[in-house]
Amino acid sequence: MNLRNTFRAVVVGLAGLASLPGCGTTYPNRNVVGEPFPTVRGKSLSGEEMTLPDHFKGKKVIIVVGYVQDTQFDIDRWGIGFFTANLPLPPVYEVPTIPGLFPSLFKGAIDKGMRSGIPQESWKDVVTVYGSDGGKIAQWTGTQTPRNCRIILLDENGIVLWMHDKGYGLPPLKSLLEILKKEGN
Repeated sequence: MNLRNTFRAVVVGLAGLASLPGCGTTYPNRNVVGEPFPTVRGKSLSGEEMTLPDHFKGKKVIIVVGYVQDTQFDIDRWGIGFFTANLPLPPVYEVPTIPGLFPSLFKGAIDKGMRSGIPQESWKDVVTVYGSDGGKIAQWTGTQTPRNCRIILLDENGIVLWMHDKGYGLPPLKSLLEILKKEGN
């Protein structure tokens, strides 16, 4: 999967949405380690409807959540870190999260825009969550630093083993890789 192109296209698809009604609410950032990922419905760019975290049941996954266009810089750095890590990683899913009713009305156009910049073989790994379900994720992680993506490692049962929302850095990447080594893939 070409994460750099995938992440870029997803964030481009989110361009301008932060100023739309329903997208401007700021929630306090939270450390969600030990908590279950909220049950939400999304749709992959390949058209598969999914209920998260049920879709991942039985396997560890890394979830990358982005809220605004400016998240691109952080996502790119995490993507480079993932691909240069000398360790097999669990599957990585990007979950663009777009709360609010108004953006939901344009989800077809937004998804089409994301598809235009993402290789088709990667569409299954991008699961967009809109509306009130997007709001559940936003409230759960917090949105005080919307330009930082949320990197979330889920265990086989959808429980958060590790989370970071303070921007990419080598120490957080090292911390994630150590957890993965300890937990095994």
